[in-house]
Formats: sequence, structure tokens, C-alpha cells
Amino acid sequence: MAQTSAANETVVLGPTRQLIGGQWVGAADGRELDVECPANKQVIASVPRSGAEDVDRAVAAAAGAFDAWRRVSPTERGRLLLKIADELEERAEQLARLGAHETGNALRTQTRPEAAFVHNTFRYFGGLASELKGETLPLGDDLLSYTRREPLGVVAAIVPWNAPVQLASIKIAPALCAGNTLVLKAAEDAPLGVLLIAEVCSKYLPEGVLNVITGYGHECGAALAAHPRVDKLSFTGSTAVGKGIMAQAAQRIVPVSLELGGKSPVIVCEDADADWVVDGIASAMRFTRQSQSCTAGSRLFVHRKIADSLLAKVAAKMASYNIGDPLDEATDMGSIINNKQFTRVCDYVQEGMGHKDVQLLTGGLPEKDGPLSQGYFATPTLFRSTSNDWRLAREEIFGPVLVAIAWDDEAEVLQMANDSHYGLAGYVFSHDTARAIRLAQEIDSGWVQVNQGKGQILGQPYGGFKESGLGKEMALHSMLESFSRLKTITVNLDI
Repeated sequence: MAQTSAANETVVLGPTRQLIGGQWVGAADGRELDVECPANKQVIASVPRSGAEDVDRAVAAAAGAFDAWRRVSPTERGRLLLKIADELEERAEQLARLGAHETGNALRTQTRPEAAFVHNTFRYFGGLASELKGETLPLGDDLLSYTRREPLGVVAAIVPWNAPVQLASIKIAPALCAGNTLVLKAAEDAPLGVLLIAEVCSKYLPEGVLNVITGYGHECGAALAAHPRVDKLSFTGSTAVGKGIMAQAAQRIVPVSLELGGKSPVIVCEDADADWVVDGIASAMRFTRQSQSCTAGSRLFVHRKIADSLLAKVAAKMASYNIGDPLDEATDMGSIINNKQFTRVCDYVQEGMGHKDVQLLTGGLPEKDGPLSQGYFATPTLFRSTSNDWRLAREEIFGPVLVAIAWDDEAEVLQMANDSHYGLAGYVFSHDTARAIRLAQEIDSGWVQVNQGKGQILGQPYGGFKESGLGKEMALHSMLESFSRLKTITVNLDI
């Protein structure tokens, strides 16, 4: 296998070609794109820069494999996924180190847990294969009516760069378990971990069942979303792109599931001025992923009675993170993914620092000299504001920029929390569990946590409201609803 250097570390690469019809191939026109390590701005590898012709090849391969794959029994499909899970677990450290190198996410805090999530996802859905079943309706002795679950056909999936292997796994495993074939477009900034997953899958799956292509969104992703032979679209990414995906699906009445952006509220009550709450706020903000997460709790609503005390603790927590080489075991927080996103985050910070009604509590613009200037390293930044109406409190920054606002009564804080076109996640902290649950139920988001800020859990349906998405992922219910269709058959027995 190819290797690449990261500081004093050696990272083992997997495939750098795309998987189409069981073959590792380049782009049809020979073009390539470079994959950069965001921690040092060095090129790691080159992968195919695919276009419409490559999409055609991948979709044709998936369509050709579908009829045979759909006839494989669900339990056998599940058994193959379990074999894939076992090998992915054996190669978890390779996947984690590769992820840290290509995404800039820290090995210890982010990519090792993400690699574990991947093999657990294949194992979880592999174990659910027997649940692909229908129901019998008791309509009488002379009439048999039953339902059956059927696969949809060719699924097109597109994943982003922030947690690429985790997000790829929650599309690959349930789609294949349900009997579909798949064409997955990896993010151009972080395709290598996804290609490594594809390498493992290709050892156990028939040719064409899983196809993974690489390229830019406007060239490769757009062609995949618009392809006439695709039977289902599953997209994770920005709301703006998601709207385009949904428009393409509407042209052909193709089912679509979307997991999009967020600007999630964190509500802290006056009885929650404690260190464990500070830890929960930091976790909800996803600082150890540089807050490059759609579920980041980036709007912090703190009761006025404890605002000064709690925000001082939050600022100290943010300032304590060890920022640096993602492959260093001591690193808490790595780098932003690329120069475009790094510049965008810095522009938001600059705007906040220049706002006359905003107080900078910690952080600011990143260093221009020194070791961290060699990569796209942002500084965790906390602003205190009196308004929920300014740009930094309303737009998804996708970087470690937290806006804090004080509140006095529940009606006020709920109005501010729900005053957003997003509705993905939410968080409530209070020692009064009944009160916290009441607030959680009033937050207009698809997933709300009480007294914690942890990540998604397999088995819990996950997805957003409003412009944060459509459909659910990560659970049996989501596999059945997103990747299969329900057919009813009625038989006259009185013949």
C-alpha cells in the first residue's frame, strides 16, 4: 500500500482510484484532483476527477448488479455486512489515522471514535437484516392480504468532508442491507477513508453492488443527482446544495432524504452553573471537530442570573484546548478542512470583533506566525451578544465560533431558540428534569438532548426539521423508510 508522511508519522493509504463495477479505475478522461492535508497544506494523494461519463459507468454497474443482489436473501446480505464489519474493526486504526491526515480532525478525540462508529454501523445494520419483513392483515378466511418490503433500486448517495467515513457508513450499510445497489460520491476534500471502506466492502460484495466515485460536486455530484437511472437520492451536506438535490428529485418523483445544516440552540437554566454543564456545552459545540458539525450547538442561551459566571468557565474551557497536529495523541483539536472554509470562519470572527454591541470573551483571529500558521488552524472563539438577530447568531459558520446570549424567561428563550430556519438539534441543561424535558419538547428541532451534548447513537432515528433536512438515519425505522418500499398483495382464496 502507498504511504504518506505527516510530520514524524507515516500514514498508510488505501486505494486512490475509484471503485466502479468491481474495478479500481481512474476518470474516463484521465483527470485527477489533489487531496491536501489541512494541517500542513501538503498534498497527500491524487484521486480521479470524475464527470458525467464516470457517473454513467457507475450507475450502469449498479443497475446491472441490482437484480441479482435484490434476490440475495436478507439474512445473507446481513451476514456479508457482518464480515465487512469484522475487517473494518481490524483496520480501524488505519482508518482513523488516514482520517486524521486527510480531514485535520484529531486522532484521539475524533477519528478513532469515528472509525469505531463505522464498523459498529455495519454490524448494527447487518444484524437488522431479518427485520426486512412485512405484515399479514386478518381480513377473513377467504382473503389473504400481506405486505412485503422491497428494495428501491439504484441509490445515489453524496457525503461531505467533515465526518466522511461515519457519514458514508450510515448510507452504505442500510442501503445494501435493504437490497439496493449504491453509487456513493465521496467528498473531494476527504475521499481516502471512504475509498478504504470501499476496498473492504469489495472483498465481500458482488461486483457493482457498491460503487464509489470521486470528484467535484458541480461536476460529479450534480451528474449523479440528475441521472435518470437513479431510484433514490440520499444527501448529507449544506442546505443550499440540498435544495438543488431536492429539485432534481422532484423532476423524476424520486424519493429523497436530506441531512442538512443547523444552527442549534443550547439553553442553560439558572440552576445549571456547574463544570459538568460547561463540559456538555463544549461537547455540544463539537469543538474537538473544530465545530465542523451540522449539530454544533453554536447559539448558547444562558440565564442572566448565571451568565457572567458560566461564560467565564466556558471561556476558560475553550482556551484550554491543545490545538495542533491531528496525529499527535496530545492534540484535542485539529484543523479546518481547507483554505476556503478557513477564510470563511476568519471572516465571521473578524466581523464579530468589529461589532460595537458584541463582547469578545476568548479567542479571535488565528496566529499568522508560528507552527499553527502552517495549517488551517482556527482559534475557539466566544462572543457575548444581546441579540439573536445578527449574522453570527443566525448563519451556520461551521467553525469554532460560539455566540452567547442571556435570557430571563422561558417564553423569551424558546422564541429565540426557535427563531431559525434550521431545526436539526438542540440542547437543554437544568437540574430540574421536568422543566428540562418541557423545554426540550418545545424546541423545534429533530433531535434534542437534555443534560448532555453527545454525538448520535445507532438505533436512535436522527434527522432534522425545517431547512435542516428530510427523513431519518441511523435506525431500523430509517432503513425501512429510506431504503425500501412497501408493497401490498391481496389474494382471493375463495377459488
